[in-house]
Amino acid sequence: MSLIRALSKELEARSDDSLRALFDARPDLISPPVPDFPALAARASARLSVQRALERLNRPQMQVLETLHLCTNTDTGHSASAAGLRKMISGSSAASVERILHSLQELALVHRAEPPHGTPASAAKHHYYLPVGSLKDVVGIYPAGLGRSYTELVRLQPAFAQRAVQLVSELHRSGVAIHEATTPMEAALALQHWTASPEALQGILSTAPERTTALLARFRNWAMGAVPQAQRKASITAEGSDVGPVDWLLARGLLVPLDAAHVELPHSVGISLRGGAVIDDFTLSPPVPRLGRTSAALRRNAALSAISETLRLVGDLLHAVGEQPLATLRSGGVGVREMRRLAELLRIDLQHTGILLELSALAGLIRLDVDSSSWVQPPQLEWLVLPRQEQWLWLVNAWLSSERVPSLVGQPVHGTRSVPAAHRSASGTTIIALSAEAQRPDAPVVRKRILEILDELTAEAGAPDGTAPVLDAAAVLQRAEWAQPRMARRFSSMIRGVLAEAELLGLVGSGALSQLGSALAEDNPEAALAILGEHLPAAVTHVLLQADLTAVAPGYLAPELTGKLLLMADAEGQGPATIYRFSAGSIKRALDSGHDAAAILQFLREHSATAVPQPLEYLVEDTASRHGRLRVGAAASFIQSEDEAALLELLSGPKASGLNLAKIAPTVLVSSAPPRETAQVLRRLGLSPSVDGADEPVVRLRATPAPQDHLRPVYTAPRTAPGAEEVDAQLAVLRQAGPAVGHRGGSGHAGGEAGTQLGLEALQRAIRLKQRISMNVVDGLGNASLEIVVPLSVSGGRVRVFDPAKETERVLSIHRIIDIEAAEELRQ
Repeated sequence: MSLIRALSKELEARSDDSLRALFDARPDLISPPVPDFPALAARASARLSVQRALERLNRPQMQVLETLHLCTNTDTGHSASAAGLRKMISGSSAASVERILHSLQELALVHRAEPPHGTPASAAKHHYYLPVGSLKDVVGIYPAGLGRSYTELVRLQPAFAQRAVQLVSELHRSGVAIHEATTPMEAALALQHWTASPEALQGILSTAPERTTALLARFRNWAMGAVPQAQRKASITAEGSDVGPVDWLLARGLLVPLDAAHVELPHSVGISLRGGAVIDDFTLSPPVPRLGRTSAALRRNAALSAISETLRLVGDLLHAVGEQPLATLRSGGVGVREMRRLAELLRIDLQHTGILLELSALAGLIRLDVDSSSWVQPPQLEWLVLPRQEQWLWLVNAWLSSERVPSLVGQPVHGTRSVPAAHRSASGTTIIALSAEAQRPDAPVVRKRILEILDELTAEAGAPDGTAPVLDAAAVLQRAEWAQPRMARRFSSMIRGVLAEAELLGLVGSGALSQLGSALAEDNPEAALAILGEHLPAAVTHVLLQADLTAVAPGYLAPELTGKLLLMADAEGQGPATIYRFSAGSIKRALDSGHDAAAILQFLREHSATAVPQPLEYLVEDTASRHGRLRVGAAASFIQSEDEAALLELLSGPKASGLNLAKIAPTVLVSSAPPRETAQVLRRLGLSPSVDGADEPVVRLRATPAPQDHLRPVYTAPRTAPGAEEVDAQLAVLRQAGPAVGHRGGSGHAGGEAGTQLGLEALQRAIRLKQRISMNVVDGLGNASLEIVVPLSVSGGRVRVFDPAKETERVLSIHRIIDIEAAEELRQ
């Protein structure tokens, strides 16, 4: 019976609660909804859906599933039971394997099957299982890290097939107890029999050179390895006493060359090295790392310090970008020269600057201006006036939901070697800030999962004295590799960067998960806000002015205060107690920006905890007295009227705020808008202005979108389960539809998603078994014809077939095939 049809029958027999659990674990099965159970089974068997499901399995589940795959044959229906699998999984029990098989059945990754032919009656009482048909494509050619059999290698590696007979002949002449062979397939079977047991392999390796065992240990978890000049000719008859382990293994066929640089450990050799088992490291419990401890006070203080410093630096960065936008490269991103300028202004290193710049951009605090191709600060940014805990949550929400990885800035571009920091440039050797190379679509899922693992490890290692475990990248990666081995590579590539970013945001303090990080791991941002509001000091709104022309910040200043202070003074040092030094140049900078001496001194009096020192007051007044008395401003038009009251009402009213009016005389206002645009606005207000100058230049109006209020980023956890209403609606459709197809061996008359998958399943099975099939093929005129052919390969929507009647090969489009049946089944 077709595997998809068998799974369809099993899904149809399930209860609604069982189907709900399936949809919760595999939400992609009903997105979009399916019309019937055959379609549901087809989607559950599809390669992409199975791949997603396998990414959620832990190591014991994957080990049992891969062992089931190796011990069964879906083409012939040869199934396996928990008792049979237990013999191939060292350290397991039949009960534990049965429980895991049941959990895999609940996930629709395996289904019940009939016992193999010839099974004794006592053993036939056990439950037997088969995996879904696409599992072989998903797990790849090295399931459980084991290589292919000698027979497969002979069939797929022509170079080894030519060498195999000679290799066996040399072994036989040297006195090795191995069967003689005259064909490559006989040679493969002889090698397979020679290495079939751990005892036989130990006898073979007893005469191996030193370091051979250590070399084979490298193939413990993966069958393929890199070896220089892998295809070099190694012969028993020509080897001396100083033969190396690689040549010794190649000469005896214990390693098979794949190409000029890679070799493979055959299946039977790998099994024997593992003591005759497919899995020799089975355990139901996750590894428990050895962790250090830190006090709750140290963890809290480190987290709060990191948050305060990050908020301060982001405020300084926004001020710097507001003063001078960051220019971008033609290829995108911010170049090293701009990054160095920004790093000098912030007084931090380039790596830290890149992370903060990425964090500000993904939070929307800076944005790319398409007209100037530079990064600027949005006008009237709400973030600047929020309480500090809400500023923090804004950044964290953006970080959690972003598909960018800020810590990748400065790292080598994939495929290039690492270069020293002093030689990094925008030439493509390293990832630059705000470039496309820092994009990772799976970043939100990996980031959230790392936080959850940190929370799990912290809860497991909790101590009554209130100390917290120190969690490094190795400990988190060890747990991640056990919990989701299929995603281990993604975790390993991002783990250190995510932990560094989490530390900057205070989710990790002193190496331990903070209370804030724990709250966010449990999707409870309100609790995090409450904790932070209780412990994070409010921003300081005053400085201490000193007689040496400096101002000392006694804590973290509010971003608005920092921005204005940086106009009047130059920052020195680093950290919360920043020193700002006043000079003639800095005061002139404030004067150039439009402030006068009175405004500067008034600002200092309002925000100083001490009186303004006399030297500072003299500096401001003296610099202002020598500052130019001419003032230059921008104006595109002016409004003149003898009615001063009308002008005053126009200036103070909100209706003409878009004109940016400014009063330069009792009867004259200036506007930044062109004359015609200004006149149109005034006419809409019920006034009757006239435009002076018949020869005025033509005013070209440009349509500009109305500025939108900046929205705070809101984090939504990655979708892991469909809604209850969606599930109920899908169950109603399934129960109403019932079975849509019969149980014949091929695609039958099924249509849609189920028919396509059934047809592909029948084609692939016939190709593997070299079996004839019967197809209904429709030509360009819509005429159907029944053909009996042997399929050879299928790819790209086309199938290559051999027609025995005409002794020719043809290529057919799959969409023209409306029905497929195995010809052997039709004769039964």
